[in-house]
Amino acid sequence: MNNINLLGRFTKDPQIRFTQATNTMVANFTLAVKRPFAKEEEQDTDFINCVAWKKTAEIVNKYFKKGQQAAISGRLQTR
Repeated sequence: MNNINLLGRFTKDPQIRFTQATNTMVANFTLAVKRPFAKEEEQDTDFINCVAWKKTAEIVNKYFKKGQQAAISGRLQTR
């Protein structure tokens, strides 16, 4: 099972593009996700690159901007 859940903030506005072959909307964005350490005073941040397709890309483009918090669920893929 390949499932990931993230809660973080947008580092910048989503970037929208359309595929050449099928003209499908694609949204690229980065989430800043805090990762707590054993000590409560310390935290680190992971920057996760995300891609949304089709209707999800439209929703991301319409409702999310830099600094807004979002919870996302999807699958993890590395390149």
